Amino acid sequence: MKSGLVRGFLSVGLWTLISRASGFVRDILMAAWLGTGAVAEAFLIALSLPNMFRRFFAEGAFNTAFIPMFSKKLDDPADAQRFAREAFSGLFMTVLALSAVAMIFMPGLVWLMASGFAGDERFDLAVEYGRITFPYILLISMASMISGVLNANGRFTAAAAAPVLLNLLFIVAMGLGRWQGWDLGLTLAWATPVTGVAQLALVWWDARRTGYTFWPHRPRLTPDMRRLIAVALPAAFAGGVVQINLLVGRQVGSRFEGAIAWLSYSDRLYQLPLGVVGAAVAVVLLPELARRIRAEDHAGGQSAYSRATEFGLFLTLPSAFAIAVIAEPMVSTLFERGAFTAFDTQQTAAALIVYAFGLPAFVLQKILQPLYFAREDTKTPFRFALISMVVNAVAAFGLMPIFGFLAAALGTTIAAWIMVAQLWWGTRSMGQAARADARLRRSFPRILLASALMAAVLWATRGWLEAAGMGRGAGLAILVFGGAALYFALAFVIVGYRPSELRAAVRRG
Repeated sequence: MKSGLVRGFLSVGLWTLISRASGFVRDILMAAWLGTGAVAEAFLIALSLPNMFRRFFAEGAFNTAFIPMFSKKLDDPADAQRFAREAFSGLFMTVLALSAVAMIFMPGLVWLMASGFAGDERFDLAVEYGRITFPYILLISMASMISGVLNANGRFTAAAAAPVLLNLLFIVAMGLGRWQGWDLGLTLAWATPVTGVAQLALVWWDARRTGYTFWPHRPRLTPDMRRLIAVALPAAFAGGVVQINLLVGRQVGSRFEGAIAWLSYSDRLYQLPLGVVGAAVAVVLLPELARRIRAEDHAGGQSAYSRATEFGLFLTLPSAFAIAVIAEPMVSTLFERGAFTAFDTQQTAAALIVYAFGLPAFVLQKILQPLYFAREDTKTPFRFALISMVVNAVAAFGLMPIFGFLAAALGTTIAAWIMVAQLWWGTRSMGQAARADARLRRSFPRILLASALMAAVLWATRGWLEAAGMGRGAGLAILVFGGAALYFALAFVIVGYRPSELRAAVRRG
């Protein structure tokens, strides 16, 4: 694998892994102390509101348009800094206005997110919490934009480490709230904007060390900003489609008591490999592809795309197989205590199995989309996203009478694979840079075989552990670490990887 890419993947992936691990601690405490009741569901909806708009504006539309344009200006540092400051000011004023409007119309937003809450206490709680949490969008959007600047300059650590602060501060807030007897719903709500301040401060400090200082000024509609808007708008619509898919899932879930929490906790579990692998690959791959395309280095572009795909599949396929096999012991061990019951475990595990089947698709989307974004093509993914949105809505609402709340997860998974199929089909006209190289074509079936063999052994081992009466924690540790060790051994034998290759790549990077 290319050394620079691998080092970037590992840097982002390691910090994302730490973030997900600390997020598990946060979720374990929430599950134990809040369970799946009204306060938990109301807070989860309130927190999802700024996160939804964050993905829509900053991490979605804005950064997919901004990063390729900014990367092309790095040869002239003064021009790059001017453009970055203009973009910062424009994004700041846009999100500030959005925040003001959203806080006024919060009841309408909550209804759009979870109309099933209407008429019970969850609705009023979600509105109250939502007005407290929503300013987080302004802070995290600016942090995401600065993170894009850092990533384009090859600096990944601070941006990847920032989410760890969110989880740590949530854990501290819940601990203090529990100790002092505070209302935990309000405690979590007020902690949300505090975490945004911390994340923004971290990346702002690292950007200043890199030579970039950001303060909001009156936005100017320069030619670069007009181009940025023209490229970002289709991406914004595409991001809106993705968020509509999430809205569909939450609308279905809000009609079943406890389902918002079941879906949220299962989402957290499958997001671990998705965040570690998918986010790492996407963050590193987009600026790399933009540079290769600018230099007309088609062979280098093909190598970057193929190694990203290989790296993604190498870690994602076994994760998907393993999650599907050990979903119930995983949920039981992590969450089943306090207010989180055995019934909650069964429902959460069922949703997790459905999401596991879509995990490779979620990662492949993050690998295929940069092929379009690096060419400043955001219109084509938007068209594909529209089709996937229709598929998701039809599947989720159509299957709801049959599968209940699981229809939300089924719709998401089906739509993800439809999106991957469209993105892959659309790359046929992109030439060599969008083609799998010989190494990827050889590795893929072998990775798939190693993953399937590992899953078969896990299935047998799970049955043996249950029959032996092994404790939950020890049993899960055996399944996770034993499965990982077995998979890597199979990968070295079947795929042909060697530990020395990876170590050498990281040292050279």
